[in-house]
Amino acid sequence: MARPPLLENGKKTKGRQRRELRRVEDKEARQVTFSKRKAGLWKKASELALLCHAHVAVVVVSEAGRAFAFSSSSADAVLGGCGGSDAPEEDWEDLDALCRETRERAAEVEKEAERMSAAGNKVLELQRQTGKRFWFEVDTAALGEDELPVFVRALRRLRDNVGRRADKK
Repeated sequence: MARPPLLENGKKTKGRQRRELRRVEDKEARQVTFSKRKAGLWKKASELALLCHAHVAVVVVSEAGRAFAFSSSSADAVLGGCGGSDAPEEDWEDLDALCRETRERAAEVEKEAERMSAAGNKVLELQRQTGKRFWFEVDTAALGEDELPVFVRALRRLRDNVGRRADKK
């Protein structure tokens, strides 16, 4: 496999390019830029609040006039209490606990998604081996303990979808 050619300065890529600060003229590109920049701003504000125990409030109004707000506690408390820290230490501990719990739940969801994907792959492999036309025709005796509940859930979802379509007609 050939390597990509190096740039004049010896680097492989141009790296992060600085964008000229001016209005984006294309409306769709402007909306995309707004959404991405807003998400980045929210991330930075939440990091600032979490890492520094700072009170942060950010309000952004879109071109369409919709207001979006982020606040580390209530926006009224942050805006009204410019100055001393009114939030007790327990609030920050609660926020830290919530962040830990969110990370744990995300790990659980990813683990479950991997388990379901593995079960789906096994069903598809069995379908291919047996020459069945549809995945739901697979012999359930060939499925293991882990795959069977996933298969049953998929069958129920299929049954419900078919029922809804039949009711529409």
